[in-house]
Amino acid sequence: MSYRQTADFLLYDWLNVESLQQRSRFADHSRETFASVLDTCERLAREKYAPFNRLADTEEPWFDGDKVHLPEASHAAAKAYAESGMLAAAQDYELGGMQLPCVVEMAANSFFSKAGIGIGGGGMLTSGNANLLMVHGTPAQQDVFAKHEFAGRFSGTMCLSEPQAGSSLSDVVTRATSDGEGFESDPLGPRYRLRGNKMWISNGEHELSENIIHLVLAKIPGPDGKLIAGTKGISLFIVPKKLVGSDGQLTGERNDVALAGLNHKLGYRGIPNTLLNFGEGKFPVRGSGGAIGYLVGKPHEGLRCMFHMMNEARIAVGLGATMLGYAGYEASLAYAKNRPQGRPMGVAGKDVSKPQVPIIQHADVKRMLLAQKSYCEGALALELYCARLVDEQATGAPGAVGEASLLLEMLTPIAKSWPSEWCLEANSLAIQVLGGYGYTRDFPVEQYWRDNRLNMIHEGTHGIQALDLLGRKVVMQGGAGLELLAAKIGATVARAQANPALAEHAGALAAALKHLGNATKSAWATGNPDEALANATPYLQAFGHTVLAWTWLDVALCAQPKLGQGSADADAPLHGKLAACTYFHRYELPKIGAWLKIVETRDPTCRTMDEAWF
Repeated sequence: MSYRQTADFLLYDWLNVESLQQRSRFADHSRETFASVLDTCERLAREKYAPFNRLADTEEPWFDGDKVHLPEASHAAAKAYAESGMLAAAQDYELGGMQLPCVVEMAANSFFSKAGIGIGGGGMLTSGNANLLMVHGTPAQQDVFAKHEFAGRFSGTMCLSEPQAGSSLSDVVTRATSDGEGFESDPLGPRYRLRGNKMWISNGEHELSENIIHLVLAKIPGPDGKLIAGTKGISLFIVPKKLVGSDGQLTGERNDVALAGLNHKLGYRGIPNTLLNFGEGKFPVRGSGGAIGYLVGKPHEGLRCMFHMMNEARIAVGLGATMLGYAGYEASLAYAKNRPQGRPMGVAGKDVSKPQVPIIQHADVKRMLLAQKSYCEGALALELYCARLVDEQATGAPGAVGEASLLLEMLTPIAKSWPSEWCLEANSLAIQVLGGYGYTRDFPVEQYWRDNRLNMIHEGTHGIQALDLLGRKVVMQGGAGLELLAAKIGATVARAQANPALAEHAGALAAALKHLGNATKSAWATGNPDEALANATPYLQAFGHTVLAWTWLDVALCAQPKLGQGSADADAPLHGKLAACTYFHRYELPKIGAWLKIVETRDPTCRTMDEAWF
């Protein structure tokens, strides 16, 4: 089954996206319009991205002291993506959007991630930036900045981390001071001057669009001139690279945002990753000095606003990790079908007089391919399910909206972290399938691994996602989110128990869910966060495997009844999904026992390790 067929199965057979057409927002759509969008993106990815994936890796961005240079292929890809309308795919028609469901938008974007994740200017950041402004920005900010981002005129970034703070946003020291009396009523919002440094800013400097719109976290000093400690002091600002008038046109003035340097990464080399200086005086602008920024939302509510983009980005990172894993899976599968090596082992040993067989006939190669298939297709199903929850949030009935929001809160740490870890493992297995060739640049699988390694760090490391899950998500609202997710899993288990072909997996998942619940209670038994959270990462891993086992069982419940309805060729992909489900429940799900034992005993090994002992 091709990737497109897999995506279509998940969209139409499993998630039933055609039912969304009954909602007024999507009433103009049909399966044909959805297919047309997917066709367009698949074609653009094939023509503008895939042929240049290696080029973007080898011809890294470089700075001549004035401009950051990228290959012409990156410019062509960014232009094609903008012209496709995908930057505004889910937006209202009045904004130039298509009013696509989020789940269809995500499926369409998956083609670009698979073809060349480091090409084209990072559409995810631009649309996420604009989406945030459509929720938290003023009408003028939406007209001047967001709408031009959706149109592809402007690009967007998110500027959170700082060299001295990393992921600890409490410790950001970028400072924003009022631009003086009278600027509170600037048409684009209260005007401030920013001074500070931001690190790890993807697409922070380039020439792929007319302008770059930075969303910057900074602190407004209190009356005593001191910054407020902690995250409560953080505000959010729009800081354009080039100043823009209230009519949306460039004024011709450069804002005081300067490139301090490019970071040279293991992977994702086609996307410029930057250190930016705000207000250092390299590009002095009128007034009191510092980079001009416009407040988004209310003072000291910047992190709340930024979470809109961060959560969207976390799911997008999970999708990117998924598609890199999938690309490696496809490459290693094709190689295994065509690479002759070895002979079957019979009762009397190998018969060397017979020709060698393709390596896909060896059980251990099948194991590695099945593992990749179970990781990547399972992760894809999870990401699309999360996107479907976004649609439910936006257009569902009142009761369904609250449920979807709670489920999405629970699943976001998993949607980001699980593909980042296990689709990276899929890339490692792809290298193993190719053997020595996999380790060379003559084949693409080593690049897929290098590109994917970043995703365990992108938008919050595993440790951060683990603390969020065990420290906040599973205990919020008295455990309501965990209870809701457990009920969803339990409903799938009940359906599968009635299906003899899937009853074994249902039993295994039921036991895993019970173990997870008990471990959650044990982790918090003493009420001491230091003890509970010391082993948050094993908890995250066990939680993720349980969610993926549930996802696979639900997909299998959709696939299994379709067997025998068509030809043997039509049945083959369905058998493949059922085999991947079986592999995951028999080979992967049992791993949670070891992880949860550490959690439920509140094992002190790591917590009590003295730094001197290292």
